[in-house]
Amino acid sequence: MKILVTGFDPFGGETVNPAIETVKRLPDSVAGAEIIKLEIPTVCHKSLRVIDEAIAEYDPDVVLSIGQAGGRPDITVERIGINMDDCRIPDNEGNQIIDEPVFPEGPAAYFATVPIKAMVQRIQDREIPASVSNTAGTFVCNHVLYGVCHMIAVKYPGKRSGFIHIPFLPRQVVDKKNMPSMSQEMMVEAISAAIEAIVETKEDIRVTGGATH
Repeated sequence: MKILVTGFDPFGGETVNPAIETVKRLPDSVAGAEIIKLEIPTVCHKSLRVIDEAIAEYDPDVVLSIGQAGGRPDITVERIGINMDDCRIPDNEGNQIIDEPVFPEGPAAYFATVPIKAMVQRIQDREIPASVSNTAGTFVCNHVLYGVCHMIAVKYPGKRSGFIHIPFLPRQVVDKKNMPSMSQEMMVEAISAAIEAIVETKEDIRVTGGATH
């Protein structure tokens, strides 16, 4: 099995993005799966073109994207991507798309096709905080989650995809009072555990992952 793992470059005034820093530090093989690491730009549409090119080149079985969710206290495995760009800030090329679909011809939403609850459980088994998230926002992270799902549906049938949000690194919150963070080492371990679940889980486990928000 080959798994393409993507991570965004820094954005929003930050000098580092834990997403790509975590991806860079992943092992080259997890649970027997080859890990292909890819940095993607925090730019709407361009990010998807970079991923599309990598899928065509490497032919991975799974695409797992990692993004920063500053303010979240734990590892959050995303359930769903929606067909909407509504950027609260400009992306890294100055685009600020408001109330436009990611793909006009696409459905309203796509569910991730990786075993999200097994991934959360496997991370928690490592004594690392993790939960299911039911919103990936409306910025470039959701853009990539939805966009990769749509790309697979129309161009690469049979492949699977998912998205994980991770917190700030400790060095990012030195000047951010009461802001949660997580160590780089813990995030690498968490993503590795999630990948193990993807490789080893044929059917997702049936446990609650519901939320009221």
